Amino acid sequence: MLNRQKLRIVLFLFLFMFFGQYVPHAQVLNIDRELGSDTIPKKYRGVLDFSFSSDKQKRNITEFTQQSELDVLLKKNKIFIALSHTDIVFNGATVLENNGYFQIRLRDNDSLRVSPDYFVQYQWNGVLGLQNRALAGVNSRFRFWDDKTDDLYTSLGVFYEFENWNPNLANYAFESTGLNPVSRQIIRANFSIKTAFKITRLIDFSAISYLQFPLNAGAINVLNPRWYLDSQLHFVIKEHLDFNIKYNHNLDYFRPLPIDPFFYSLTLGIRFHY
Repeated sequence: MLNRQKLRIVLFLFLFMFFGQYVPHAQVLNIDRELGSDTIPKKYRGVLDFSFSSDKQKRNITEFTQQSELDVLLKKNKIFIALSHTDIVFNGATVLENNGYFQIRLRDNDSLRVSPDYFVQYQWNGVLGLQNRALAGVNSRFRFWDDKTDDLYTSLGVFYEFENWNPNLANYAFESTGLNPVSRQIIRANFSIKTAFKITRLIDFSAISYLQFPLNAGAINVLNPRWYLDSQLHFVIKEHLDFNIKYNHNLDYFRPLPIDPFFYSLTLGIRFHY
């Protein structure tokens, strides 16, 4: 019988080997970090990351970034989670980048072995030509284990998304000749694995992987996956202050505009939480 450590390693190696042939942006909730405890004892909990930078080139390069989370513990051990992320970059008065999302979730606060996870999200990314995307869905969330040092959860479900893609956006970064705006509606199957574990008393690691497939006439289109991986390494500095390293990547071959299928992001930052 494999122990928990070995089982977690086997699961992640399987995911990376199987889907590496396709070789995807997601969210790791602060509440789902092991160091902060998956089951929050307080009624309210919040996190805010904010950064500003200005660099004098031919014009001023200015960037604003914020990422926030609010968790509210409800009756019957339910939890309401609100997430937001925005990133905007200016070159003088010209917008080079404008992307972000807002997400709301409602689920059990990890007290049940199997529970529903409801979510809605709105997002945009001008560089990719994604004018807006709205989605709503539900997952069945499965708890394999959850203790003071590590946990493992999986989810399986479906969601509906409505998208508007526009190659005429001012900050669209790819070839747009001969392209027209595209709207589409898709139902997708959704599978995720989430884990978190302590490395030391003041350092923890968390990661979540989302794998999504279009559903065509009731059948899963396995040849066009969308894969998001998000991981974070946290170092506690003071009671309400952390240093973190974040890595995420995004792979999607099923895009209506001719843009690159793979993108990644590596971020180092300071996090304030209460």
